[in-house]
Amino acid sequence: MKSFKLHEGLAFPLDAINVDTDQILPARFLQKRRSDPNYATYLFHDLRFDKDGSEKIDFLLNDPIYKNATIIVGNSNFGGGSSREAAVFALEAFGIRSVIAPNFGDIFFNNCLKNGILPVVLPKTKTDQLRTLLHNNPENNLTIDLVKQTLSYAGDIFDHFDINPTAKHNLMMGLGQIGLTMKHSKVIDDFELEYRANIRAK
Repeated sequence: MKSFKLHEGLAFPLDAINVDTDQILPARFLQKRRSDPNYATYLFHDLRFDKDGSEKIDFLLNDPIYKNATIIVGNSNFGGGSSREAAVFALEAFGIRSVIAPNFGDIFFNNCLKNGILPVVLPKTKTDQLRTLLHNNPENNLTIDLVKQTLSYAGDIFDHFDINPTAKHNLMMGLGQIGLTMKHSKVIDDFELEYRANIRAK
């Protein structure tokens, strides 16, 4: 997975509360492969598109301003609902590197960390304030410094955030579960060789 240390990008303010994983990626797209070139279009699909496939003009992500958004600033209970890792795959396919919200569904939060997307928890007063700033000035980028654990808006530090030290290290090194396992590949290979030798000896 991609490493995350410092990221500056356009932020999409999503005001709705309780944006669950079925809204992030509707269930009918779960069978799609991540290699599907259309995977990014499945993100928020039923919020973004009408039944005929035309874009809904009232969904802000369809505004040309946000077509290159890499950060989402959400509201309460972001990513609750069913435990589908594919919801995070859809965010990644669109190009989202971080989601900022007052709180997250636990499984969604951990799936983000496992796939190189940084979930940032800030107080609701702060996320409300930040979304208002973004609505009023959509051209101003956010900068997320994972090393210093700071979030900056328009060049000024907006707030600090907490993160588990192990999760921080893995994100900075670009280590998912497979990557962490492969760091111990020699130990695993040695164990398998010894195990097979013991089986043959019996």
